[in-house]
Amino acid sequence: MVELGRLLTAMVTPFDENGKVDYSQARALARALLDSGSDGLVVAGTTGEAPTLTHEEKLRLFEETKEAVGERGAIVAGTGNYNTAESIEMSREAERIGVDGLLLTVPYYNKPTQEGLYQHFKAIAESTSLPCIVYNVPSRTVTNMVADTTIRLSHVDNIAGVKEASGNMEQVASIISGARRGFRVWSGNDSDTFAIMCMGGYGIISVASHLVGKQIKRMMELVVEGRLDEAAREHLRLMPIFTGLFIISNPMPVKYAVDRTGFRVGRPRLPLLVPDKATAARIDALVARYEVDLPVPVGG
Repeated sequence: MVELGRLLTAMVTPFDENGKVDYSQARALARALLDSGSDGLVVAGTTGEAPTLTHEEKLRLFEETKEAVGERGAIVAGTGNYNTAESIEMSREAERIGVDGLLLTVPYYNKPTQEGLYQHFKAIAESTSLPCIVYNVPSRTVTNMVADTTIRLSHVDNIAGVKEASGNMEQVASIISGARRGFRVWSGNDSDTFAIMCMGGYGIISVASHLVGKQIKRMMELVVEGRLDEAAREHLRLMPIFTGLFIISNPMPVKYAVDRTGFRVGRPRLPLLVPDKATAARIDALVARYEVDLPVPVGG
């Protein structure tokens, strides 16, 4: 199965001054994120404002970013939603484009049962040969995919792992101990990465890596090397930016912060907004505490 990487960035989608997807900036950002520590990118996920992207915009983003990074890093396409048939169609189209993997979110709004979740993900995975990461984020979807369901899904051949953003460490531990050998658990929250990796988790699908990617990468390397005291110190040093980028809903803070570095990514699309003045000042003060790893191109 294709190696997707330990540190994946959930990439923001750049928009121009007219609110259109800026594909040139998306290509530049994809390359810059690899230069600043990421092994690969999740494109058109939550942080990429997937709910406001059209079918055509998503497919072009997949194509443009994959072309931009080539074999340097993995492109994991966000193709799952609350419509199983539509998710299958999008996944097949993404595979034809040449992406490296798929991110499949727990269906939101329609509140399926655990058996419904299992059948939904199994059907999508069986429609493609690509490695799939299932994504459990109950703060967004309302429905929590319990450990037993994830463990069942781990036995579907091309379901490579789970992005676990429940924040429930007991649930995460059950998945790590009960899933098939080789099944990978990526943290879905930057603040949980250290704990999850110490339990045997694999990595992180990160938001903060837009800004401190090399530093997150170093913390993760320390865990892998067994230098846990040093890793813990790095984790604690980074914790304020991990939590501070969520003072209002993601991706509003991180998109503002990236734009403030000089790397132009534009405003979010409605119904999301730029942070108000007070919130923006808090984000500015937070980011000023850290060395920013993202290389900014000449002219933004």
